[in-house]
Amino acid sequence: MSKVLIIYSTTDGQTRKICHRLQQLIEQQGHQVTAVSIQEEPEIDVAAFDKIVIGASIRYGKHSPQIVSFIEKNRQLLESKPNAFFSVNVVARKAEKSKPEQNPYLQKFLKRISWKPRELAVFAGKIDYPSYSFIDRFMIRLIMWMTKGPTDPNAIVEFTDWEQVDSFGRIVSDM
Repeated sequence: MSKVLIIYSTTDGQTRKICHRLQQLIEQQGHQVTAVSIQEEPEIDVAAFDKIVIGASIRYGKHSPQIVSFIEKNRQLLESKPNAFFSVNVVARKAEKSKPEQNPYLQKFLKRISWKPRELAVFAGKIDYPSYSFIDRFMIRLIMWMTKGPTDPNAIVEFTDWEQVDSFGRIVSDM
């Protein structure tokens, strides 16, 4: 049995939902899992865990600066343990951008940080127009219009492939 840390940043809650799914699956494999938001636990003791998984959502093309700081601060510890990183973004709804090596946001992020995660995943996120502020709804609709995505201001569309999430959870369990 391993002690697994899943630390994440979420913008609208989909990354949290994915982390909880991963937590359930990994716990079913006999591991002890702690899933925490970087916003709620920015100083968590990484050394207390055997495996580390980091998840981060995208908003306007960028991952959370808190996740970047966390990674850089803990890089040596991360590299000394089994580790994984996943990105959640709506671009991954397209088959040609749904794999780590094909997702432009994940690739840009990996070039920006000095840590090289051992396992990578990218998951499609969720559009929830009714929950967005006026500005976010306008901007995201514009981006979706340009990329041929859903633009109905009342739409709630979950793009996450839960079988892909489960597969990643099994990889983390076996690390």
